[in-house]
Amino acid sequence: MTPLLSVTDLSVAFRQGGRQILAVDRVSFDVAPGETVALVGESGSGKSVTALSVMKLLPYPAASHPSGRITFKGQELLGRAEHEMRRVRGDDIAIVFQEPMTSLNPLHTIEKQIAEILLLHRGLTGEAAQRRIVELLTQVGIPDPEGRLGSYPHQLSGGQRQRVMIAMALANEPDLLIADEPTTALDVTVQAQILALLKDIQKRLGMAMLFITHDLGIVRKIADRVCVMKQGRIVEHGPVEQVFTAPEHPYTRQLLAAEPKPDPAPLQPDAPVVVETRDLKVWFPVKRGVLRRVVGHIKAVDGVDIAVRKGETLGVVGESGSGKTTLGLAILRLISSDGPIVFLGSPLQGLKFKQMRPFRRDMQIVFQDPFGSLSPRMSIADIIAEGLWVHHPKMPEAEREQRVINALTDVGLDPESRFRYPHEYSGGQRQRIAVARALVLEPTFMVLDEPTSALDMLIQSQIVDLLRDLQKRRNLTYLFISHDLRVVAALASRLIVMRHGKVVEEGPAATLFKTPRSAYTRALFAAAFNLDIAPEGVVAQ
Repeated sequence: MTPLLSVTDLSVAFRQGGRQILAVDRVSFDVAPGETVALVGESGSGKSVTALSVMKLLPYPAASHPSGRITFKGQELLGRAEHEMRRVRGDDIAIVFQEPMTSLNPLHTIEKQIAEILLLHRGLTGEAAQRRIVELLTQVGIPDPEGRLGSYPHQLSGGQRQRVMIAMALANEPDLLIADEPTTALDVTVQAQILALLKDIQKRLGMAMLFITHDLGIVRKIADRVCVMKQGRIVEHGPVEQVFTAPEHPYTRQLLAAEPKPDPAPLQPDAPVVVETRDLKVWFPVKRGVLRRVVGHIKAVDGVDIAVRKGETLGVVGESGSGKTTLGLAILRLISSDGPIVFLGSPLQGLKFKQMRPFRRDMQIVFQDPFGSLSPRMSIADIIAEGLWVHHPKMPEAEREQRVINALTDVGLDPESRFRYPHEYSGGQRQRIAVARALVLEPTFMVLDEPTSALDMLIQSQIVDLLRDLQKRRNLTYLFISHDLRVVAALASRLIVMRHGKVVEEGPAATLFKTPRSAYTRALFAAAFNLDIAPEGVVAQ
């Protein structure tokens, strides 16, 4: 069969200063019509750079191709002019990026952003375009799609933004879909639904997929063939079953063996309570009409009680939009809420900005989207040191520098690279920088909002081990928010399950994982540990 996409002897180099850095080194693979080929490997291995080369989306002329050819439907792509590539992008070849918040325009509604693609490539306008947009949003599992047309990206959860990106990519039914970590931000139930949706559309349209992921469980479920990348090279490739059952390269065997080992922090029933809330509520008003009257509320967090003891990890799980992240932000007083919040015996509710500052050093957060939370104008050294400047202004320069170096070493990054900028790192590396920024202040309590979602399996396991080691050495307390229940099982002492802003089940993590009581919790666990199961009636809100 003639390949739809053929990548031959491709190399990608980036100019940095007076030298060139080779990011991809003579990579070759084919994608047949209707086939799914997965690129897997650790962060920085060259997976995304290879995919971006196919659509000529690299920052030229800083990026160059010392060797190689890319042909699509028999036509060479690398030599095409920009105006020719615009006709290909979004129509013949579409892409879903890893970080939806930086891919979606914050000034435009969801309807306008999807409509733009339909107008450019299909000429659809008015009611016809709106019907197609509603159909696409329904397909990817957005609840109340008509009501979401006027929403802006910041009004959606991380998982909902990712689903909008998938809807945009599928709008013109492309021949090839490049999916760069398309389920990274999704909870397990929606992940199962999205994978089933992609497979269904692929079967119906005969669409091919180049699927980039660090989740080997997804590769086994969705891909026909797999290419394993390390340091810019493909070290092993072949049919998925062959590579998974009889891996030949040591690195492939290492990837397959990497999974966070369950060793959660023990319950501390006699330890002091670090953070406590009672009947905590975060309601967002819904305003309609010319006068913008309040006609209702979105109850993001609706009467939640928690108590986290010193040295414990409270795992918070649930679907996208269930209120997990909102709960963490409210506890840190980063958004307004109603209800008492007590930190180490001190009430936080009602404190003004300056009054909260002494508590900030001991309460840190790792955000879900590292690219959005790291300043693009600051070097990594400055980003990590910023908290030290604020909270320890009299710290000697040498000590501050050493603290930054230690933090980078702890999260597995080369301290010599600390003068680079966030855009020069891969998505997984940026997540590790975000962890280092929180750790450098040596906090007492940390909110970890999906801290491993963008990491490959090897680094994910290392970060879990790091967090566990830091917790034991420093007696840290974590609020761990995640949709990856395997990671939660490895870290959580206690567990709460959230849905529609409420806690539907809570208790010791070991007990809940073994004997979940509610049907919703059982559905979550089924989707997490067997992606073939897409529970009916469980749709992210």
